[in-house]
Amino acid sequence: MNAAFLLNSLVVAAIPGTGAIYTLSAGVSRGGRAGLVAAFGCTLGVVPHIVATLTGLAALLHTSALAFEVLRYLGVAYLLYLAVATLRDKRALVVREQAPRESAAKVITSAVLINVLNPKLTIFFVAFLPQFVSPDDPRSLPTLLELSGIFMLMTFLVFAAYGLCAAAVRDQVISRPRVLTWTRRVFAGSFAGLATSLALTDR
Repeated sequence: MNAAFLLNSLVVAAIPGTGAIYTLSAGVSRGGRAGLVAAFGCTLGVVPHIVATLTGLAALLHTSALAFEVLRYLGVAYLLYLAVATLRDKRALVVREQAPRESAAKVITSAVLINVLNPKLTIFFVAFLPQFVSPDDPRSLPTLLELSGIFMLMTFLVFAAYGLCAAAVRDQVISRPRVLTWTRRVFAGSFAGLATSLALTDR
């Protein structure tokens, strides 16, 4: 396995972004299980971008301003929705044994949408993956699929670590009202900041 690919994949997966922020938020607000579920959902959200890259849809996003803009602003709108929802939902970081929990399906859906509605991921894959495959290799497609699978596994492991670390400090966070309030504000601000960054990004 190409060591450069593994190193670059680890760096890319570890860079805090929308998926990492959501996973951290899930771990702090709902515990380790929710953090792992969010990590799984964010990893699933990578699949459409890999498929788009391998089928040529990435080229459409790269050349079509309209397609890119539509997907980008859907992503911006969803991130802003998450920012507002996080700021307003004061129950999200409350711990009670009988407190209702979001279903795994809902957490996964939110996590998948976060990554699906980010056109930069498709552009990233179309620029990143081909660097590690020779155009003359008759097994180029299987190799791309293999590299994509490895990248997804690495993404899940890194995000799972984020979620579990967040869950580990959960009790310390939620037992302090002031820390709780600022934690909610930080997550909301992070989502808003990521939305702004996506809105201002160039193709």
